[in-house]
Formats: sequence, C-alpha cells, structure tokens
Amino acid sequence: MINEDYLANIRPTHRQLQWQKMEMYAFIHFGMNTMTDREWGEGHEDPALFNPGNVDVDQWMRALVSAGMTGVILTCKHHDGFCLWPSAYTKHSVESSPWKGGRGDLVREVSDAAARHGLKFGVYLSPWDMTEPTYGQGEAYNDFYINQLIELLTHYGPVFSVWLDGACGEGPNGKVQVYDWQRIYDTVRALAPEAVISVCGPDVRWCGNEAGSVRANEWSVVPASLREAERTAEKSQKADDGEFSRQVASGDEDLGSREALADYSGPLAWYPAEVNTSTRKGWFHHDVEDSQVRSVDELFSIWKGSVGGNATFLLNVPPNRDGLLANADVEVLARLGEKIADFRSRRIEASREDDGDVVTLRFDEPRTVGAIVLEEDIAQGQRIDEAVVTACVDDDYEQQIARVQCVGYRRIITLEKPVTATQVRVTVTKSRQGFYLADAYAIEA
Repeated sequence: MINEDYLANIRPTHRQLQWQKMEMYAFIHFGMNTMTDREWGEGHEDPALFNPGNVDVDQWMRALVSAGMTGVILTCKHHDGFCLWPSAYTKHSVESSPWKGGRGDLVREVSDAAARHGLKFGVYLSPWDMTEPTYGQGEAYNDFYINQLIELLTHYGPVFSVWLDGACGEGPNGKVQVYDWQRIYDTVRALAPEAVISVCGPDVRWCGNEAGSVRANEWSVVPASLREAERTAEKSQKADDGEFSRQVASGDEDLGSREALADYSGPLAWYPAEVNTSTRKGWFHHDVEDSQVRSVDELFSIWKGSVGGNATFLLNVPPNRDGLLANADVEVLARLGEKIADFRSRRIEASREDDGDVVTLRFDEPRTVGAIVLEEDIAQGQRIDEAVVTACVDDDYEQQIARVQCVGYRRIITLEKPVTATQVRVTVTKSRQGFYLADAYAIEA
C-alpha cells in the first residue's frame, strides 16, 4: 500500500522544473550518416566522406525559432563514432575530413548559433562507438568516453541536456561494452549541474516510442526503477530494425496512477516524460523523404498530446548533405509555429473563482469553447488524480464536457464537440492531499 504523504510530496528538482518549462525543442541528427544516406553507420566510414558544401547553422536556428522552439540538441557523435568536433581523443572526426580543410568544428558552430538566436544548447553523445578500438575493453573505453564528454561540457557549454542513447551493440573488436553510467552522471553533475540527463539518465524519461505517440495519462511520479529501464543491456537497441518506432505498448500505458501503484512498495521518483519523434520517417536526412515530411496537423496534434499531456516535445529536424534544412521541413516548422500561436491567442478572458475543490471560470458573454487547459504548479508535485469539467449552457443548465485522470505541468483537453457557455467549472474529484492549480482557462473553438 503506497504511503499517501510520500506520494503527494515527490517533487521535481530545479533542473527538471526548468527543463519542463522549455516545452518544445529540437533534435538535429547530422553527421556521417547524412553523407552516406544511412540511419546507422558501421564505424569504418572514411572521414573524407564528410564534406557538406553549404552548412548554414543560422538557417537551422531561424527555422527552429519560427516553430516556437526553445532549444536544440545536436548529435555530436552517433553510433558510428564520427565526431562533429575536433576531439583530442580520436582522429575519426571533422579534423580528418576535407570540410573546411579539417579546421571545422560543427559543435562550436551550432552552440554559438543557438546562443545568437536565443536557444539553449544540448548534446547527444552516443555511448556506443563502432570505431573506437577500446570499445568493449571495460575501463579503457569508459575513460575514452568520459574524456569526450568532458570536452563537450567544458568547451561548448552551458548545456541544458545531455541525451544518452540506450543503443548498445558490438564494437570493432566484436565485444560489447558495459557502460559506467554512474561515472557519466557524476561527470555531468560536476561540469553541468543544471543539465538534465535524459533517457539513460535519472532526470528525463523516454516516452517509450519514437513515433510521437503519447499516453492518455502521463504521470511524472513513477516507480524509481524506471530510471534504469533504458540502460539495461537486454532492453537496449542493438539494430536499426524499426522496432523502436512502435506505438506505446498497452502494458506500458499506465505508469503512475493509484491503481498502477496500489501493490507497489518500492521507491518512487519524479521522472517526467519526453516525447521524441522526427519530421519525417528517418532521423537523418534522406532525399527520398523530402516529399514525406509530416503534415502540420500531425505535428500540432503531437504538440498538443505532449506539451499538453504533461511531457515535453523533442522534434528532430535533419539537415541534408549540403548542410541545409530542406524547404519542406522549414515550411512545416513555420506553419507549426503559426498553429501554436493561433491556439494560444484564442484564450478566452475570464474571471476565476476558487472554492475548495472547485475552480469556476466566468465569461463576460456566451463563448464557444473548443478546449480547456489545466496547469498544476508542479513545484508542489503532481497531485490531481481526477477532474471533471462542466459548462453552464442554456442559462442555468450545467453539462459535463470532460473528465480527465491526471493533469501535471499542462493538460490540454480538446472537447469532442464545441460548447457555447457562460461559465466553465473544474471540480477536482480525486487528489493526493490537495492540489495546486496554477492556471485554468478555456480556448475558443
């Protein structure tokens, strides 16, 4: 039986709270795979292949800003081991390529451009390295990885996220490496104390798929054992076989409700979800996919389900082999930004009255409501277990228009059918020792 006081008082760290407020940010997959037209390399690619002809990182940033993004995470090194910065610990990097005569540093260019455009910068450093000879040799490889991590955190900071992929396969010697996760965490905490460690880390949880699917109810207070789920070897990705683009499995659907935790007696943790997907089928750019970029309506739906479902939205936008974002990606990002701005602009002005478990929003005149937005003050924890939304229509008649199980940072409730009303009432029917509703408002249909 879960302790009620314990359940109610698990709260985010300062770094987790600041990360949640970022809401939507970008992934940039770019590197050797871009040049070879692959998703996963093999680790023996010639650095001479990396020679993008017209890298324009400011074009990337302008496109991200147009969508309303707040940060960008760059694949500084993917599984093949090719580094987008001149690492002192390997020659398999831009330093050995013809790009800019071997004097280029793409990590520097992206981090500087992000700062110029008001975006935060994050790093993806694959623990798997198909090129490095020490991979699979225990401490020797762990030393190598930590040294590269130190380079990124000391030369290109500050960073808001260190994104740790769970892929773990064989190196050039046919061996598999056992990663020293705690040493990685300690290094990040020492050099970038405000950065969240994502996916194979203790701060941010992978949503469970790469398709953009979201749970009906996303809980941030979950069993602490989930912090180790993606770093467990038998659960790690070992091949580019499409399995990790599956929809959320039904068995994984409920992670933190009272029912899910009823028989759980272990420790709990604040471990919020990040929804990650790409503008297209692949993570790296492929010319054939330029005509297959996801529609703005689909991306907007994912935004509502993630940012409006107590998660964040990490959207990958891959530059092409010339170093530019394709026009189709640029256009859909701009349109996504317009749709989000339009949604926010339709907030209905209302007076708010709080009375115990009931929050009432009153309009000056009848308004047609298409959505309700609820936001908890998650600095005080995630406490709402169930809420019922009603609306006053036809004078005094009160009609139930929605019921939700959890809220969290933000819950966007899109009504099945718009309703014209003079007031909306939110009644919290179940909570974890009370609740703190930071904001509640209606969106005009």
